[in-house]
Amino acid sequence: MNERILLSLAHMGGSEREWVEEAFRTNWIVPLGPNVDEFEHRLENYLGAPNVVALSAGTAAIHLGLVMLGVKAGDEVICQSFTFSASANPICYQGAKPIFVDSEKKTWNMDADVLEEAIIARKKVTGKYPKAIIPVYLYGMPAEIDKIISVTDRYNIPVLEDAAEALGSEYRGKMCGTYGRYGALSFNGNKIITTSGGGALICPDEESAKRVKFYATQARENRPYYYHEHIGYNYRMSNVSAGIGCGQMDVIKDHVARRRQIHDLYRKQLADIPFLTVHDNPTVDFDSNFWLTTILLSDESTVTADELRLALEAENIESRLLWRPMHMQPIYADAPYYGGNVAEDLFNRGLCLPSGSSLTDSQIGRVCEVIRKSLMK
Repeated sequence: MNERILLSLAHMGGSEREWVEEAFRTNWIVPLGPNVDEFEHRLENYLGAPNVVALSAGTAAIHLGLVMLGVKAGDEVICQSFTFSASANPICYQGAKPIFVDSEKKTWNMDADVLEEAIIARKKVTGKYPKAIIPVYLYGMPAEIDKIISVTDRYNIPVLEDAAEALGSEYRGKMCGTYGRYGALSFNGNKIITTSGGGALICPDEESAKRVKFYATQARENRPYYYHEHIGYNYRMSNVSAGIGCGQMDVIKDHVARRRQIHDLYRKQLADIPFLTVHDNPTVDFDSNFWLTTILLSDESTVTADELRLALEAENIESRLLWRPMHMQPIYADAPYYGGNVAEDLFNRGLCLPSGSSLTDSQIGRVCEVIRKSLMK
């Protein structure tokens, strides 16, 4: 059996162990500590955003973003349908109602025109506008965020960017996650960098960041005894996990560069295969980190995306179908949906290829050989 090729394996840079060992040496094992402060500082420098709060997960970041935006029970929040469930679930944590919208074909992300249709329609149904908007940067690809924010500004609705997959991606020279009121990041084990688990929330100002930290540490008031006026959460990142993050920040530029190199290898080696398209930056305005390189099979292909996935698996290569849209999930069967069938069509025809920054050129070549054999037989 050939060596296993995984979709996106955690990739250590070397200094992570030193940071973690320092945490053990000084007994900073509990949440918070100097590694957390340093990791936040390094993220801020990298993003060009001065108020970043390290948290336990990307899901926690989205949840606290909604808390900070005042989302409460009975409110509605518009979310991109073509995404992972963690983009939408925190809406329900707040007792609010998710409203899903379709994607556009260029980036596969939130369609600004459909978004505006949904905003107007919900106002007619409920008598008020949705409380927040959650666009997502799928597989690292930037959305047309300027168009989305242009729409939301007309109705005074704040944007919470789900940039969990887009650390290092840029749109028009600005980092994804820094356009909206808040931006959520993820450091899950398969992301560009990892803290084992973990996430972060990019905040608009220092006061907001302080408030996020307050909610993330059980919302304890400043008294000599435990006193709570608000519901809080245990969402802060641990000092040990942050140590891993500090080490990962040493190599983040290398990791992003390698993902882009891998994408370029796929694009070149698969260019002549009929019925297959590698999803690429639409224009020079977009600079994806290509967290995962994705392909789309045309309707003329006699092989389905799932059949190709199984062919790769038979050669010990992990791949993954694209996200099944939220409006097609049983848990959200009753949620309103606006748009057409772009997201559903992408789900039916797309596949994520192995893209981890530790993969070699020869491993990428092996993946391409199996794809070629499967589609050109």
